[in-house]
Amino acid sequence: MRVRAAVHRDIDVARIDNRLYSAFIEHMGRAIYSGIYEPGHPEADAHGFRRDVAAMVRDLQIPAIRYPGGNFVSAYRWEDGIGPKEDRPVRLDLAWRSKETNQVGINEFAVWAQDVDIEMMLAVNLGSRGLEEARDFVEYVNHPSGTYWSDLRRSHGVENPYDVKMWCLGNEMDGPWQIGHKEAKEYGRLADETAKALKALTPDAELIVCGSSNDEMPTYPDWEREVLEECYENVHYISLHKYFGNSSNDTLNFFGKVEETGRYIQSIAGVIDFVKAKKRAKNDVHICFDEWNVWYHIREEDSRRWHSWDWPEAPDLLEENYNFEDALFVASLLNEFIRRSDRVKIACIAQLVNVIAPIRAERGGPAWRQTIYWPYQMASLYGRGKALRVAVDGPTYDCHVADDVNYLDASAVHDDAGGALTLFLVNRHLSEPADLRFELTGFAGATIEFHKTMAGHDLRATNGPGREDIAMAQGSGLGVEDGVLGGSLPPLSYHVVRLRV
Repeated sequence: MRVRAAVHRDIDVARIDNRLYSAFIEHMGRAIYSGIYEPGHPEADAHGFRRDVAAMVRDLQIPAIRYPGGNFVSAYRWEDGIGPKEDRPVRLDLAWRSKETNQVGINEFAVWAQDVDIEMMLAVNLGSRGLEEARDFVEYVNHPSGTYWSDLRRSHGVENPYDVKMWCLGNEMDGPWQIGHKEAKEYGRLADETAKALKALTPDAELIVCGSSNDEMPTYPDWEREVLEECYENVHYISLHKYFGNSSNDTLNFFGKVEETGRYIQSIAGVIDFVKAKKRAKNDVHICFDEWNVWYHIREEDSRRWHSWDWPEAPDLLEENYNFEDALFVASLLNEFIRRSDRVKIACIAQLVNVIAPIRAERGGPAWRQTIYWPYQMASLYGRGKALRVAVDGPTYDCHVADDVNYLDASAVHDDAGGALTLFLVNRHLSEPADLRFELTGFAGATIEFHKTMAGHDLRATNGPGREDIAMAQGSGLGVEDGVLGGSLPPLSYHVVRLRV
């Protein structure tokens, strides 16, 4: 198939917020315990954190990480995770029907986050708790000294405050499954009052209010409107969540869900604009897409298990084995976030280790990178700068979730400071290569710095311990002549082309 595409140096979407490539980790399954933290493991450091996992995390250059939940946060007592470890209570986690030992709390997690150079985005419990407990948490974390909570932190060996800026006001409060689920107006009022209190403690705080758990919720998109009408002037972001799957074994429909996600973002952007106009507000609210990933391979099986098991400690849960098809989907979804970076400023892959994650780690054994690790890493490393609009003219297809889906999925990022243009390309055609002609207007003299690719794998192929066959490889078959990138892209392939400009 023949495909023409074009970018223009001066036609951009927005400057990308680096936090578009953030992550999420929850006290759930083995994400924390035997994921990032496993005392006694051969790779454990002095604090009990796994150095092999930390090295893989560092290589992603993640800007920020959302913690400690997730559904877990809606019944969490943050005070359980501070002070001497031997004095910490073991609690029943109602969200995932398991035991929480509280051996990792805010101070331990902060040590890990600093070690891997990631900014913390913390969530407060607005499910079973409320404004008072949220205020205490922020005071413990952010106030320098001279008060009960700040001096308690100092007595725990943390002299300087963490100065955390990003605070999530609960999690998925629209969901009936949530501990402390609330109606939209009720939650919006609570979020507004909590936001005002947190800004009194941390004036430059960035506050994230709960949007819809997914775009199939019966309350969507009225939930966003009702919530924002209560708290618009005091928050900075509204969160969206969405997970993806291919249970019908229809690859093209699976890939088409990227277009569905674009509609989701566009719809909520419209709600935001409506509320801003209705309230005559001056401030802007952006989107924080703080949970996204592929999740379907063992979802039904795991749901049956966790609803019946007898409160295990750090059980194997939601440990998806990602295949090559999933990697191609994640590459395209990241392209969509880049294309929507005028509205989506923060996005968090959910989660980071073991639980629906790009990194897996065996108890007492090795860690490895799953297939989806690689497009996530490529976007994080090379997707920083200005997102440019990409025009694509080529064959399309119709599917259940969307019509006129381009077989060639493309995004472009201009790193003007670094003098580079990076193209992220996915040929989603099942059998035909893409004969590509990509016009680079305004980038005279562009030369290829590198071309990396993932191609030629069976869609169901996976990685495993000691076996990372699906990874980025050296690409070939592309060249630049007279301001045009040309060549052939194999079917079902992902490409990162970095041009020196």
